[in-house]
Amino acid sequence: MENARKLEQEFNTCQKILTAFGDEVRQELLMLMVMESREGIRVADLADKTSLTRSAVSHHMQILKDAGVVKSRKEGKFVYYYFDATCKNIDALLRLFEDVKRVIQSGKV
Repeated sequence: MENARKLEQEFNTCQKILTAFGDEVRQELLMLMVMESREGIRVADLADKTSLTRSAVSHHMQILKDAGVVKSRKEGKFVYYYFDATCKNIDALLRLFEDVKRVIQSGKV
């Protein structure tokens, strides 16, 4: 039971990042960020490289930002999105996956 409570808590902690990574559109945006720029990329640039409107890209980027995957900075009138180098939420996700694997392998919850 203790393992089950711990997993439940970890799933709750990781809910936003699981949702963020689970969407194919956001996966595409993340891959474009990986391929395009380490310093950041504008919503307009992401929209130009996809079939999405700027508004749709902004919506998806906000979800990624709320999940702790990306950050943003403003330069003049432009907002640039870039990866959150602290990776705190990604670290929590990795711990969750490790614990799920351990529970599966042990056969005990």
